[in-house]
Amino acid sequence: MHPGDIIVAGAEWGRVRALINDKGESTDGAGPSVPVEVLGFNGTPEAGDRVAVVVNEARAREITDYRSNLKREKAAARLGAGRSSLADMMSQLKAGAGKKEFPLIIKGDVQGSVEAIVGALAKLGNDEVAARVILSGVGGITESDVGLAQTAGSVIIGFNTRAHKEARAAAEQAGIEIRYYNIIYDLVDDIKAAMSGLLAPELRETMLGNAEILEVFNITKVGKVAGCRVTDGRVERGANVRLIRDSVVVHEGKLSTLKRFKDEVKEVQVGQECGMAFESYQDMRAGDVIECYRVEEIKRSL
Repeated sequence: MHPGDIIVAGAEWGRVRALINDKGESTDGAGPSVPVEVLGFNGTPEAGDRVAVVVNEARAREITDYRSNLKREKAAARLGAGRSSLADMMSQLKAGAGKKEFPLIIKGDVQGSVEAIVGALAKLGNDEVAARVILSGVGGITESDVGLAQTAGSVIIGFNTRAHKEARAAAEQAGIEIRYYNIIYDLVDDIKAAMSGLLAPELRETMLGNAEILEVFNITKVGKVAGCRVTDGRVERGANVRLIRDSVVVHEGKLSTLKRFKDEVKEVQVGQECGMAFESYQDMRAGDVIECYRVEEIKRSL
């Protein structure tokens, strides 16, 4: 395997940008039994997937499209059409006799977290109800996940990961519920409460806007400040924010600084540039996305 090769692993493909050996150094190639880190996949393969070099991008797309479709078909075949929120599924539980299931799609930041969540959910339930994970994987939530959720009538759970822009739009149009978590216990407790019909008030997020970090500056006595451009909606000082890198949430907190030129401001609108700093956090990088949102407590009923 060499830089520039087209590679396939599971349902993901890409062009090798770099190979990193076990010493952390770049290498020009890797032969049999040589461990390397491969940079260049368009998505995140699953642990245990075999990696193969193919002749061109067309062949790579053909293979991965086939594998993705096969995976979706197998998952969808296990379930009939249903509804797409925890509340709706709870209504289904009350409507019929026999054991009922909560179909769920789980996407996480790393394989270990996903496996822990799936294992914890498998322990929930009784003779009347159980959680059923129809698909789990690593990476951002995609349109394919939304399509499967619509077919299976499932809720999509994101653990330390976010939905791609296209997936959010598809979910909103189809009425698919996407829930985000960063603590496994909260996720499991929420599903357990829904299954028992005792949902606590939920924290509902209202998205305000997104900004992209263009450059990071080191300011004396202040620390790191991110030079940003607001790409969607608006950003408000004091609002909740997430720092997202490659579709994975790397920090959640609040803004300590929001400036236009040298002036502190309350908000910055789409298309404008500004400076931002986080409370007690410095690891910002150019290309990161800042997601700004407001949280309110809403009573939930089933």
